[in-house]
Amino acid sequence: MKTLYIIDGSGFIYRSYYAIHSLMNSKRLPTNAVLGFANIFIKTLAEKKPDYCAIVWDSPEPSFRKEIYSEYKAHRPKMPEDLIVQIPYIKKLVNAFNIYSIERPSFEADDIIATMVNKFVDHQINVVIASSDKDLMSLVSDRVTLWDPMKDKMMTEIEVLEKFLVRPQQIHGWLSLTGDASDNIPGVTGI
Repeated sequence: MKTLYIIDGSGFIYRSYYAIHSLMNSKRLPTNAVLGFANIFIKTLAEKKPDYCAIVWDSPEPSFRKEIYSEYKAHRPKMPEDLIVQIPYIKKLVNAFNIYSIERPSFEADDIIATMVNKFVDHQINVVIASSDKDLMSLVSDRVTLWDPMKDKMMTEIEVLEKFLVRPQQIHGWLSLTGDASDNIPGVTGI
């Protein structure tokens, strides 16, 4: 069976930005995120050799989730200016590899990834989600694996159950009860 890798491009960008510091070119343009992204992106393609590959980006507009809960991610700082200027170069790199790239207004990469997983699993394709986002663990199944490229760790149904003591399809309920500090979701008091 063929395999589709869906890469959380926004996640790769942030992890690359914070992994490499104070790097710039001769024109004083920051390049730390570009270099880090290029390294992990090219390594993923070379080592994993996916049959199909797509990369997904967060929309620069606020997520529709902010309309539902105004405090959603309210504690997170804005994207740093020296990262913003690097994003067009990162997207040019992806385009140079002729990789399918998708971004939709008001949607986060998670939303698009979940939609893609549901579409492709029906077409007898194994899916590997390249991301460290724990929300995406809810998509893990017998044909969907979550791969954290920074730790080179695959999360299957068994690993999700061992880590959270709930099955992948129960992750959303678990996060609703316990809360999710990274998204500023409070959870149920006393849980």
